[in-house]
Amino acid sequence: MMAFIIFILRLAICILTFPMYLLNFLGLWNWLWKKWFPYFRMRFTVVYNEKMMSKKRELFSNLQEFVGPSGKLFLLEVGCGSGANFRFYPPGCRVTCVDPNPNFEKLLIESIAKTQHLQFERFVVAAGENMHQVADSSVDVVVCTLVLCSVENQERVLQEVCRVLRPGGAFYFMEHVAAGRSTWNHFWQQVLDPTWNLLFDGCNLTRESWKTLERAGFSKLKLQHLQAPLSWELVRPHIFGYAVK
Repeated sequence: MMAFIIFILRLAICILTFPMYLLNFLGLWNWLWKKWFPYFRMRFTVVYNEKMMSKKRELFSNLQEFVGPSGKLFLLEVGCGSGANFRFYPPGCRVTCVDPNPNFEKLLIESIAKTQHLQFERFVVAAGENMHQVADSSVDVVVCTLVLCSVENQERVLQEVCRVLRPGGAFYFMEHVAAGRSTWNHFWQQVLDPTWNLLFDGCNLTRESWKTLERAGFSKLKLQHLQAPLSWELVRPHIFGYAVK
């Protein structure tokens, strides 16, 4: 019965948003979002950072513990967007950025100019599932925030993370996830997920990403659940923490 109600509500929302689905069918929606999504995300991350400032500071507070044998911290950020996390990285950190959308590069360069305490290495246009341009065991830390919700294959992304991390390196994450299955929030996440996915460049509301992390084979996983202080109830359930290779 519940599945039928969800189906009916999804159908009603699809009818109401039919022009968006039509543009997607014609292949125009994806083109528009690839061009304009970076500017939306840049504005969203300003608000997100304000709300999540203390949690991000907590998350990245021990980055220096993973400085490699060279004495420098080599960090790779997957789905870097416009560089919203740069301010939280320690001075001298050498940063490589990976994102499948080349339209982020211009905004990224602007962010780099404002965060001169970092040393920028390069921007790689690639999906998290295939970062072959990055060598095996070549980075100390991989960072991924608000990305696992939208990748095509979480397992494959984490395999790539493990490949590029040196032994003893760490993977840092902060992600919105599915709400508890018995909650109204989870009900509405299921109802709105297809339209949300299209509207926000592949973002999924119902992923239980903590389970993927638990199966990824890290030697240590420090993971916390929290209700983020955000206005949108749908994305308040979060996980954050780090895992060691």
